[in-house]
Amino acid sequence: MTESGKPILYSYFRSSCSWRVRIALALKGIDYETVPINLIKDGGQQFSKDFQALNPMKQVPALKIDGITIHQSLAIIEYLEETRPTPRLLPQDPKKRASVRMISDLIAGGIQPLQNLSVLKQVEEKFQLTWAQNAIISGFNALEQILQSTAGTYCVGDEVSCPQASPGPATAAASLMLTPGCHSLPLRLSHLSHPEAGGAHSFLRRHLQGDLCCGALLSSLPLH
Repeated sequence: MTESGKPILYSYFRSSCSWRVRIALALKGIDYETVPINLIKDGGQQFSKDFQALNPMKQVPALKIDGITIHQSLAIIEYLEETRPTPRLLPQDPKKRASVRMISDLIAGGIQPLQNLSVLKQVEEKFQLTWAQNAIISGFNALEQILQSTAGTYCVGDEVSCPQASPGPATAAASLMLTPGCHSLPLRLSHLSHPEAGGAHSFLRRHLQGDLCCGALLSSLPLH
């Protein structure tokens, strides 16, 4: 934490995992400072010795809080929930909690990593887009079926919960990969959002302003 006592988030503005944490911090009303880690500039600032000492996996996000450093977005969100339980991001009902964790894991483990830059680099360049699109569509098809039985106002019932810190970033990143109209889930998920997450959306808006390829993404985000 800084001298002011604020947590420090090591983040990249286009990282869906970092965005997930920013949404959780916004929902919790936690004031924090950001240290930007550019995943492209200088060959990737995540590969610097200083950052590797912070996170040996060389990935964002990383959060310094309460004298410790936590990596992995869902682990960060779980820690925030356990140490700062109000407002809660996990339902009290254990069955709904299981649904929340299932959806979060599906996105964080079953969709996002397969379209990640480090994975795409292992695929021949001419096949990268097809690889990413297939992974995204397969994941979205599964997610869509699950949400048919769990969604209310939000992804699980009528309370905002941890998945709200997952579909937005995942669908935003997917919108950059998918041909317009090839899957309707990103647009339909845009209403399953919470006003308090608007600050995290605005963060992305500022950085993507003027990027023509992000028009569909920005149009699907709540205007807060």
